[in-house]
Amino acid sequence: MYRKDSNQWIKHIDFIILDLICLQIAFVLAYAVSGYGFNPYKTMIYRNMAVFIGGTDLVLMIFMGTLKNVLKRGYYKNFVVTLQHGVVLGGISVLYLFLLQQGQMYSRLAFIQTFVIYILLTYVVRELWKKSLRKQMEEGGVRSLLLVVTEDVAKIVVENMKENNYARYKIAGMVVIDKDMTGQWIDDVIVVANMEKAAEFVCKAWIDEVLIVTSGSVPYPKELIEQFTETGVTVHLKLAKVQNVSGQKQFVEKIGPYTVLTTSINCASSKELMLKRLMDIAGGLVGCLITGILFIFVAPAIYIASPGPIFFAQERVGKNGKKFKMYKFRSMYVDAEARKAELMKDNKLGDGKMFKMDFDPRVIGNKILPDGTHKTGIGDFIRRTSIDEFPQFFNVLKGDMSIVGTRPPLISETNLYELHHRARLAIKPGITGMWQVSGRSDITDFEEVVRLDKEYIEKWNIGLDIKILFKTVLVVLRKDGSV
Repeated sequence: MYRKDSNQWIKHIDFIILDLICLQIAFVLAYAVSGYGFNPYKTMIYRNMAVFIGGTDLVLMIFMGTLKNVLKRGYYKNFVVTLQHGVVLGGISVLYLFLLQQGQMYSRLAFIQTFVIYILLTYVVRELWKKSLRKQMEEGGVRSLLLVVTEDVAKIVVENMKENNYARYKIAGMVVIDKDMTGQWIDDVIVVANMEKAAEFVCKAWIDEVLIVTSGSVPYPKELIEQFTETGVTVHLKLAKVQNVSGQKQFVEKIGPYTVLTTSINCASSKELMLKRLMDIAGGLVGCLITGILFIFVAPAIYIASPGPIFFAQERVGKNGKKFKMYKFRSMYVDAEARKAELMKDNKLGDGKMFKMDFDPRVIGNKILPDGTHKTGIGDFIRRTSIDEFPQFFNVLKGDMSIVGTRPPLISETNLYELHHRARLAIKPGITGMWQVSGRSDITDFEEVVRLDKEYIEKWNIGLDIKILFKTVLVVLRKDGSV
Protein backbone atom coordinates (compact mmCIF):
# COMPACT_ATOMS: atom_id res chain seq x y z
CA MET A 1 0.00 0.00 0.00
CA TYR A 2 1.34 3.39 -1.02
CA ARG A 3 1.94 6.17 1.48
CA LYS A 4 0.66 9.27 -0.25
CA ASP A 5 2.79 12.22 0.78
CA SER A 6 0.60 14.85 2.32
CA ASN A 7 0.79 18.50 1.34
CA GLN A 8 -0.29 19.36 4.86
CA TRP A 9 1.75 20.10 7.98
CA ILE A 10 1.32 16.56 9.31
CA LYS A 11 4.09 15.21 7.05
CA HIS A 12 6.60 17.36 8.97
CA ILE A 13 5.55 16.15 12.41
CA ASP A 14 9.20 15.37 13.28
CA PHE A 15 10.28 18.95 12.56
CA ILE A 16 7.28 20.29 14.48
CA ILE A 17 8.11 18.27 17.59
CA LEU A 18 11.77 19.34 17.44
CA ASP A 19 10.73 22.98 16.99
CA LEU A 20 8.44 22.89 20.05
CA ILE A 21 11.20 21.27 22.11
CA CYS A 22 13.70 23.93 21.00
CA LEU A 23 11.26 26.67 21.98
CA GLN A 24 10.86 25.32 25.51
CA ILE A 25 14.63 24.84 25.87
CA ALA A 26 15.15 28.44 24.77
CA PHE A 27 12.48 29.55 27.25
CA VAL A 28 14.24 27.79 30.16
CA LEU A 29 17.75 28.90 29.13
CA ALA A 30 16.68 32.54 28.78
CA TYR A 31 15.13 32.43 32.25
CA ALA A 32 18.29 30.89 33.70
CA VAL A 33 20.71 33.27 31.94
CA SER A 34 18.66 36.17 33.31
CA GLY A 35 19.52 34.92 36.80
CA TYR A 36 16.16 33.54 37.89
CA GLY A 37 17.01 29.83 38.08
CA PHE A 38 16.10 26.84 35.91
CA ASN A 39 12.38 26.50 36.63
CA PRO A 40 10.33 29.25 35.00
CA TYR A 41 7.20 27.10 35.24
CA LYS A 42 6.90 27.71 39.00
CA THR A 43 5.69 31.29 38.37
CA MET A 44 2.21 31.63 36.87
CA ILE A 45 3.00 34.43 34.41
CA TYR A 46 5.93 32.45 32.95
CA ARG A 47 3.99 29.19 33.00
CA ASN A 48 1.16 30.84 31.07
CA MET A 49 3.67 32.32 28.62
CA ALA A 50 5.22 28.89 28.03
CA VAL A 51 1.81 27.46 27.12
CA PHE A 52 0.92 30.46 24.94
CA ILE A 53 4.12 30.56 22.90
CA GLY A 54 3.98 26.78 22.43
CA GLY A 55 0.44 26.88 21.04
CA THR A 56 1.16 29.98 18.94
CA ASP A 57 4.32 28.40 17.54
CA LEU A 58 2.33 25.37 16.38
CA VAL A 59 -0.39 27.52 14.78
CA LEU A 60 2.18 29.69 12.98
CA MET A 61 4.03 26.66 11.60
CA ILE A 62 0.77 25.40 10.12
CA PHE A 63 -0.68 28.63 8.73
CA MET A 64 2.56 30.42 7.73
CA GLY A 65 3.83 27.30 5.98
CA THR A 66 7.12 27.60 7.86
CA LEU A 67 8.10 24.02 7.10
CA LYS A 68 7.02 23.99 3.45
CA ASN A 69 9.85 22.55 1.33
CA VAL A 70 12.03 22.44 4.44
CA LEU A 71 14.12 19.56 3.03
CA LYS A 72 14.78 21.45 -0.20
CA ARG A 73 15.76 24.81 1.30
CA GLY A 74 19.39 25.89 1.43
CA TYR A 75 21.13 27.30 4.49
CA TYR A 76 20.36 30.97 3.75
CA LYS A 77 16.72 30.44 2.81
CA ASN A 78 16.15 28.28 5.86
CA PHE A 79 17.67 30.94 8.14
CA VAL A 80 15.49 33.68 6.62
CA VAL A 81 12.33 31.60 7.09
CA THR A 82 13.34 30.70 10.67
CA LEU A 83 14.08 34.36 11.46
CA GLN A 84 10.74 35.50 10.05
CA HIS A 85 8.90 32.86 12.06
CA GLY A 86 10.72 33.82 15.27
CA VAL A 87 10.06 37.55 14.78
CA VAL A 88 6.33 36.98 14.17
CA LEU A 89 6.12 34.68 17.20
CA GLY A 90 7.87 37.31 19.31
CA GLY A 91 5.59 40.05 18.06
CA ILE A 92 2.45 38.09 18.90
CA SER A 93 3.87 37.34 22.35
CA VAL A 94 4.43 41.06 22.98
CA LEU A 95 0.80 41.67 22.03
CA TYR A 96 -0.26 38.90 24.42
CA LEU A 97 1.53 40.53 27.37
CA PHE A 98 0.19 43.96 26.39
CA LEU A 99 -3.43 42.83 26.22
CA LEU A 100 -3.14 41.10 29.60
CA GLN A 101 -1.31 44.15 31.00
CA GLN A 102 1.39 41.89 32.43
CA GLY A 103 4.37 43.26 30.52
CA GLN A 104 5.89 45.02 33.53
CA MET A 105 5.92 41.78 35.55
CA TYR A 106 7.78 39.87 32.82
CA SER A 107 11.56 40.19 32.46
CA ARG A 108 12.37 42.03 29.23
CA LEU A 109 15.83 40.45 29.17
CA ALA A 110 14.38 36.93 29.51
CA PHE A 111 11.78 37.74 26.85
CA ILE A 112 14.31 38.95 24.26
CA GLN A 113 16.77 36.15 25.00
CA THR A 114 14.01 33.55 24.62
CA PHE A 115 13.46 34.41 20.96
CA VAL A 116 17.12 35.03 20.12
CA ILE A 117 18.07 31.62 21.53
CA TYR A 118 15.01 30.03 19.90
CA ILE A 119 15.84 31.34 16.42
CA LEU A 120 19.47 30.23 16.58
CA LEU A 121 18.76 26.89 18.25
CA THR A 122 15.88 25.83 16.02
CA TYR A 123 17.84 26.82 12.91
CA VAL A 124 20.81 24.64 13.92
CA VAL A 125 18.55 21.73 14.94
CA ARG A 126 16.62 21.87 11.66
CA GLU A 127 19.82 21.77 9.63
CA LEU A 128 21.24 18.90 11.70
CA TRP A 129 17.99 16.94 11.41
CA LYS A 130 17.88 17.52 7.65
CA LYS A 131 21.45 16.25 7.39
CA SER A 132 20.59 13.19 9.49
CA LEU A 133 17.51 12.42 7.39
CA ARG A 134 19.42 12.71 4.14
CA LYS A 135 22.15 10.41 5.45
CA GLN A 136 19.58 7.82 6.56
CA MET A 137 17.79 8.00 3.23
CA GLU A 138 20.96 7.76 1.16
CA GLU A 139 22.23 4.76 3.16
CA GLY A 140 19.03 2.78 3.51
CA GLY A 141 16.60 4.58 1.26
CA VAL A 142 13.07 5.31 2.37
CA ARG A 143 11.66 3.42 -0.61
CA SER A 144 13.37 1.49 -3.38
CA LEU A 145 12.58 2.85 -6.87
CA LEU A 146 13.04 1.04 -10.19
CA LEU A 147 13.39 3.27 -13.25
CA VAL A 148 11.72 1.93 -16.42
CA VAL A 149 12.81 3.97 -19.43
CA THR A 150 13.64 3.96 -23.12
CA GLU A 151 17.27 4.15 -24.23
CA ASP A 152 17.09 7.74 -25.52
CA VAL A 153 15.88 9.22 -22.21
CA ALA A 154 17.72 6.89 -19.80
CA LYS A 155 20.62 9.22 -18.99
CA ILE A 156 18.46 12.34 -18.54
CA VAL A 157 16.02 10.48 -16.27
CA VAL A 158 18.88 9.34 -14.00
CA GLU A 159 20.31 12.88 -13.89
CA ASN A 160 16.91 14.39 -13.13
CA MET A 161 16.18 11.93 -10.34
CA LYS A 162 19.58 12.45 -8.73
CA GLU A 163 19.17 16.21 -8.89
CA ASN A 164 15.54 16.36 -7.71
CA ASN A 165 15.13 13.23 -5.60
CA TYR A 166 15.98 14.92 -2.27
CA ALA A 167 16.92 11.44 -0.97
CA ARG A 168 13.28 10.38 -1.07
CA TYR A 169 14.14 7.17 -2.90
CA LYS A 170 16.96 4.70 -3.18
CA ILE A 171 17.40 3.99 -6.90
CA ALA A 172 17.38 0.19 -7.14
CA GLY A 173 18.26 -0.03 -10.81
CA MET A 174 16.95 0.58 -14.31
CA VAL A 175 15.04 -1.31 -16.98
CA VAL A 176 15.46 -0.26 -20.62
CA ILE A 177 12.39 -1.45 -22.51
CA ASP A 178 13.43 -0.90 -26.13
CA LYS A 179 16.91 -2.44 -26.00
CA ASP A 180 18.55 -5.21 -24.00
CA MET A 181 21.24 -3.36 -22.00
CA THR A 182 21.21 -5.67 -18.96
CA GLY A 183 24.41 -5.36 -16.94
CA GLN A 184 25.42 -1.98 -18.36
CA TRP A 185 25.78 1.15 -16.20
CA ILE A 186 24.17 4.49 -16.96
CA ASP A 187 25.54 7.27 -14.77
CA ASP A 188 26.16 4.96 -11.76
CA VAL A 189 22.80 3.18 -12.13
CA ILE A 190 22.89 -0.42 -13.38
CA VAL A 191 20.45 -1.80 -15.95
CA VAL A 192 19.04 -4.78 -14.06
CA ALA A 193 16.68 -6.30 -16.65
CA ASN A 194 15.06 -5.97 -20.03
CA MET A 195 11.31 -5.65 -20.55
CA GLU A 196 10.72 -9.42 -20.49
CA LYS A 197 12.47 -9.87 -17.12
CA ALA A 198 11.33 -6.63 -15.45
CA ALA A 199 8.32 -8.00 -13.55
CA GLU A 200 10.35 -10.98 -12.35
CA PHE A 201 13.04 -8.61 -11.06
CA VAL A 202 10.43 -6.56 -9.16
CA CYS A 203 9.37 -9.69 -7.30
CA LYS A 204 12.85 -11.04 -6.59
CA ALA A 205 14.35 -7.69 -5.56
CA TRP A 206 11.16 -6.64 -3.71
CA ILE A 207 10.92 -3.20 -5.29
CA ASP A 208 8.65 -0.66 -3.55
CA GLU A 209 7.81 1.56 -6.53
CA VAL A 210 8.36 1.86 -10.27
CA LEU A 211 8.77 5.08 -12.27
CA ILE A 212 8.05 4.75 -16.01
CA VAL A 213 9.34 7.48 -18.35
CA THR A 214 9.44 6.91 -22.11
CA SER A 215 10.20 9.15 -25.07
CA GLY A 216 7.36 10.55 -27.13
CA SER A 217 7.89 8.06 -29.95
CA VAL A 218 7.64 4.93 -27.82
CA PRO A 219 4.30 3.89 -26.28
CA TYR A 220 4.01 2.80 -22.69
CA PRO A 221 4.47 -0.99 -22.28
CA LYS A 222 0.87 -1.82 -21.42
CA GLU A 223 1.45 -5.51 -20.74
CA LEU A 224 4.39 -4.76 -18.45
CA ILE A 225 2.36 -2.17 -16.52
CA GLU A 226 -0.39 -4.75 -16.01
CA GLN A 227 2.21 -7.19 -14.66
CA PHE A 228 3.53 -4.54 -12.27
CA THR A 229 0.06 -3.72 -10.93
CA GLU A 230 -0.68 -7.42 -10.54
CA THR A 231 2.27 -7.71 -8.13
CA GLY A 232 0.91 -4.87 -5.99
CA VAL A 233 3.91 -2.60 -6.60
CA THR A 234 3.15 1.13 -6.90
CA VAL A 235 3.57 2.44 -10.47
CA HIS A 236 4.25 6.07 -11.44
CA LEU A 237 3.57 6.98 -15.09
CA LYS A 238 4.96 10.25 -16.43
CA LEU A 239 1.97 12.28 -17.59
CA ALA A 240 2.47 12.12 -21.32
CA LYS A 241 0.30 9.13 -22.16
CA VAL A 242 -2.14 8.28 -19.41
CA GLN A 243 -4.14 5.10 -19.11
CA ASN A 244 -6.56 3.78 -16.51
CA VAL A 245 -5.90 0.61 -14.55
CA SER A 246 -9.04 -1.05 -13.30
CA GLY A 247 -9.32 -1.89 -9.62
CA GLN A 248 -6.47 0.42 -8.62
CA LYS A 249 -6.27 3.81 -6.87
CA GLN A 250 -4.92 6.60 -9.08
CA PHE A 251 -3.89 10.20 -8.43
CA VAL A 252 -1.49 12.82 -9.77
CA GLU A 253 1.67 13.84 -7.88
CA LYS A 254 5.31 14.85 -8.34
CA ILE A 255 8.17 12.35 -8.42
CA GLY A 256 11.44 14.21 -8.75
CA PRO A 257 10.95 16.68 -11.62
CA TYR A 258 8.16 14.61 -13.21
CA THR A 259 4.42 15.02 -12.88
CA VAL A 260 3.11 11.46 -12.79
CA LEU A 261 -0.06 9.44 -12.54
CA THR A 262 0.47 7.13 -9.60
CA THR A 263 -1.31 3.78 -9.58
CA SER A 264 -1.39 1.64 -6.44
CA ILE A 265 -3.44 -1.17 -4.92
CA ASN A 266 -4.41 1.38 -2.24
CA CYS A 267 -3.02 4.53 -0.70
CA ALA A 268 -3.05 6.13 2.71
CA SER A 269 -2.22 9.63 3.89
CA SER A 270 0.57 10.35 6.36
CA LYS A 271 -2.12 11.22 8.90
CA GLU A 272 -3.86 7.84 8.49
CA LEU A 273 -0.60 5.92 8.76
CA MET A 274 0.45 7.94 11.80
CA LEU A 275 -2.86 7.05 13.47
CA LYS A 276 -2.33 3.37 12.63
CA ARG A 277 1.18 3.56 14.06
CA LEU A 278 -0.09 5.20 17.28
CA MET A 279 -2.61 2.36 17.60
CA ASP A 280 0.22 -0.13 17.13
CA ILE A 281 2.39 1.54 19.76
CA ALA A 282 -0.46 1.64 22.29
CA GLY A 283 -1.44 -1.96 21.53
CA GLY A 284 2.20 -3.05 21.48
CA LEU A 285 2.86 -1.64 24.95
CA VAL A 286 -0.20 -3.38 26.38
CA GLY A 287 0.67 -6.60 24.52
CA CYS A 288 4.27 -6.60 25.80
CA LEU A 289 3.00 -6.10 29.36
CA ILE A 290 0.65 -9.08 28.99
CA THR A 291 3.49 -11.09 27.42
CA GLY A 292 5.62 -10.45 30.50
CA ILE A 293 2.84 -11.69 32.77
CA LEU A 294 2.23 -14.77 30.60
CA PHE A 295 5.95 -15.54 30.61
CA ILE A 296 5.85 -16.19 34.36
CA PHE A 297 3.40 -19.05 33.85
CA VAL A 298 4.14 -20.25 30.31
CA ALA A 299 7.95 -20.36 30.43
CA PRO A 300 8.23 -23.09 33.12
CA ALA A 301 5.55 -25.20 31.40
CA ILE A 302 7.36 -25.02 28.05
CA TYR A 303 10.77 -25.77 29.55
CA ILE A 304 9.54 -28.72 31.61
CA ALA A 305 7.77 -30.29 28.60
CA SER A 306 10.63 -29.53 26.16
CA PRO A 307 13.93 -28.19 27.56
CA GLY A 308 15.28 -25.40 25.39
CA PRO A 309 14.64 -21.75 24.58
CA ILE A 310 11.30 -20.28 25.65
CA PHE A 311 11.05 -17.97 22.66
CA PHE A 312 11.21 -18.96 19.01
CA ALA A 313 12.65 -16.52 16.48
CA GLN A 314 12.15 -17.08 12.77
CA GLU A 315 13.04 -14.98 9.74
CA ARG A 316 9.92 -13.82 7.93
CA VAL A 317 9.16 -11.63 4.92
CA GLY A 318 7.50 -8.29 5.64
CA LYS A 319 6.24 -5.37 3.60
CA ASN A 320 7.62 -5.40 0.05
CA GLY A 321 10.02 -8.22 0.87
CA LYS A 322 11.81 -6.66 3.85
CA LYS A 323 13.03 -9.48 6.09
CA PHE A 324 12.81 -9.46 9.89
CA LYS A 325 12.92 -11.78 12.89
CA MET A 326 9.45 -12.68 14.18
CA TYR A 327 9.10 -13.86 17.78
CA LYS A 328 6.76 -16.39 19.38
CA PHE A 329 6.52 -18.46 22.53
CA ARG A 330 7.99 -21.81 21.44
CA SER A 331 5.15 -24.26 20.93
CA MET A 332 7.12 -26.90 19.03
CA TYR A 333 10.05 -29.16 19.82
CA VAL A 334 13.48 -27.69 19.14
CA ASP A 335 13.95 -29.87 16.02
CA ALA A 336 10.65 -28.77 14.45
CA GLU A 337 12.23 -26.96 11.48
CA ALA A 338 14.41 -29.97 10.63
CA ARG A 339 11.35 -32.25 10.64
CA LYS A 340 9.22 -30.01 8.44
CA ALA A 341 10.47 -31.47 5.15
CA GLU A 342 9.38 -35.01 6.03
CA LEU A 343 5.88 -33.75 6.92
CA MET A 344 5.30 -31.75 3.74
CA LYS A 345 3.41 -34.71 2.25
CA ASP A 346 0.71 -34.17 4.90
CA ASN A 347 0.46 -30.42 4.26
CA LYS A 348 -3.20 -29.43 3.80
CA LEU A 349 -2.02 -26.63 1.50
CA GLY A 350 0.04 -28.92 -0.66
CA ASP A 351 1.73 -26.38 -2.94
CA GLY A 352 4.30 -25.32 -0.32
CA LYS A 353 3.27 -21.66 -0.25
CA MET A 354 1.84 -22.25 3.24
CA PHE A 355 2.06 -25.12 5.72
CA LYS A 356 -0.79 -26.48 7.84
CA MET A 357 -1.59 -29.85 9.42
CA ASP A 358 -4.62 -31.02 11.38
CA PHE A 359 -2.38 -32.76 13.92
CA ASP A 360 1.26 -31.67 13.92
CA PRO A 361 3.57 -34.11 15.79
CA ARG A 362 6.18 -31.37 16.13
CA VAL A 363 3.95 -29.48 18.62
CA ILE A 364 5.09 -29.95 22.23
CA GLY A 365 3.05 -32.72 23.86
CA ASN A 366 1.40 -33.97 20.66
CA LYS A 367 1.48 -37.77 20.44
CA ILE A 368 -0.34 -40.48 18.51
CA LEU A 369 -1.19 -43.24 20.97
CA PRO A 370 -1.10 -46.97 20.07
CA ASP A 371 -4.90 -47.01 19.74
CA GLY A 372 -4.70 -44.21 17.16
CA THR A 373 -6.05 -41.47 19.41
CA HIS A 374 -4.31 -38.11 19.68
CA LYS A 375 -2.81 -36.73 22.87
CA THR A 376 -2.04 -33.02 23.18
CA GLY A 377 -0.01 -30.94 25.64
CA ILE A 378 1.18 -27.43 26.45
CA GLY A 379 2.13 -26.68 22.84
CA ASP A 380 -1.37 -27.33 21.55
CA PHE A 381 -2.85 -25.29 24.43
CA ILE A 382 -0.82 -22.15 23.79
CA ARG A 383 -1.49 -22.43 20.06
CA ARG A 384 -5.27 -22.88 20.44
CA THR A 385 -5.44 -19.95 22.85
CA SER A 386 -3.08 -17.85 20.67
CA ILE A 387 -0.76 -17.33 23.64
CA ASP A 388 2.19 -18.19 21.39
CA GLU A 389 1.50 -15.05 19.32
CA PHE A 390 1.95 -12.53 22.16
CA PRO A 391 5.75 -12.00 21.77
CA GLN A 392 4.95 -10.55 18.34
CA PHE A 393 3.82 -7.39 20.13
CA PHE A 394 7.55 -6.72 20.45
CA ASN A 395 7.73 -6.83 16.63
CA VAL A 396 4.83 -4.38 16.58
CA LEU A 397 6.69 -1.96 18.88
CA LYS A 398 9.81 -2.26 16.72
CA GLY A 399 7.77 -1.40 13.63
CA ASP A 400 8.39 -4.69 11.80
CA MET A 401 4.72 -5.61 12.13
CA SER A 402 1.34 -4.05 12.79
CA ILE A 403 -1.41 -5.42 15.02
CA VAL A 404 -3.64 -5.86 11.96
CA GLY A 405 -2.24 -6.76 8.57
CA THR A 406 -1.40 -9.83 6.49
CA ARG A 407 0.48 -12.76 8.01
CA PRO A 408 4.23 -12.70 7.17
CA PRO A 409 5.32 -15.74 5.13
CA LEU A 410 8.57 -17.68 5.26
CA ILE A 411 11.31 -16.93 2.73
CA SER A 412 10.96 -20.46 1.34
CA GLU A 413 7.25 -19.82 0.74
CA THR A 414 7.76 -16.49 -1.08
CA ASN A 415 10.27 -18.19 -3.37
CA LEU A 416 7.29 -20.12 -4.80
CA TYR A 417 5.07 -17.04 -5.25
CA GLU A 418 3.60 -16.12 -8.61
CA LEU A 419 3.27 -12.46 -9.62
CA HIS A 420 -0.18 -11.90 -8.12
CA HIS A 421 0.79 -13.53 -4.81
CA ARG A 422 3.27 -10.72 -4.14
CA ALA A 423 0.40 -8.25 -3.72
CA ARG A 424 -0.38 -9.65 -0.25
CA LEU A 425 2.95 -8.19 0.91
CA ALA A 426 2.08 -4.65 -0.17
CA ILE A 427 1.31 -3.75 3.44
CA LYS A 428 3.05 -4.22 6.79
CA PRO A 429 2.35 -7.73 8.15
CA GLY A 430 0.14 -8.14 11.20
CA ILE A 431 -0.57 -10.39 14.16
CA THR A 432 -4.13 -10.81 12.93
CA GLY A 433 -5.94 -9.97 9.70
CA MET A 434 -8.84 -10.49 7.33
CA TRP A 435 -8.37 -14.18 6.61
CA GLN A 436 -7.67 -15.09 10.22
CA VAL A 437 -11.11 -13.84 11.27
CA SER A 438 -12.77 -15.34 8.20
CA GLY A 439 -12.32 -18.93 9.34
CA ARG A 440 -8.60 -19.63 9.09
CA SER A 441 -8.96 -23.20 10.24
CA ASP A 442 -11.36 -23.94 7.39
CA ILE A 443 -9.35 -22.29 4.58
CA THR A 444 -7.10 -24.73 2.76
CA ASP A 445 -6.84 -22.88 -0.56
CA PHE A 446 -3.88 -20.48 -0.70
CA GLU A 447 -5.56 -18.52 -3.49
CA GLU A 448 -8.42 -17.79 -1.07
CA VAL A 449 -5.89 -16.52 1.46
CA VAL A 450 -4.41 -14.21 -1.17
CA ARG A 451 -7.88 -13.00 -2.18
CA LEU A 452 -8.76 -12.10 1.41
CA ASP A 453 -5.42 -10.39 1.98
CA LYS A 454 -5.81 -8.33 -1.20
CA GLU A 455 -9.36 -7.46 -0.17
CA TYR A 456 -8.04 -6.18 3.15
CA ILE A 457 -5.35 -4.04 1.46
CA GLU A 458 -7.76 -2.63 -1.14
CA LYS A 459 -10.38 -1.71 1.49
CA TRP A 460 -8.02 -0.68 4.28
CA ASN A 461 -8.97 2.07 6.69
CA ILE A 462 -8.71 2.55 10.46
CA GLY A 463 -12.33 1.46 10.91
CA LEU A 464 -11.61 -1.87 9.20
CA ASP A 465 -8.66 -2.48 11.54
CA ILE A 466 -10.86 -1.86 14.58
CA LYS A 467 -13.54 -4.20 13.20
CA ILE A 468 -10.96 -6.97 12.64
CA LEU A 469 -9.60 -6.50 16.18
CA PHE A 470 -13.06 -7.02 17.67
CA LYS A 471 -13.61 -10.08 15.47
CA THR A 472 -10.22 -11.46 16.54
CA VAL A 473 -11.19 -11.27 20.21
CA LEU A 474 -14.44 -13.13 19.45
CA VAL A 475 -12.63 -15.80 17.42
CA VAL A 476 -10.15 -16.43 20.24
CA LEU A 477 -12.84 -16.50 22.94
CA ARG A 478 -14.96 -18.91 20.89
CA LYS A 479 -11.82 -20.96 20.12
CA ASP A 480 -12.64 -20.96 16.42
CA GLY A 481 -8.95 -21.34 15.69
CA SER A 482 -5.78 -19.49 16.58
CA VAL A 483 -5.16 -16.17 14.93
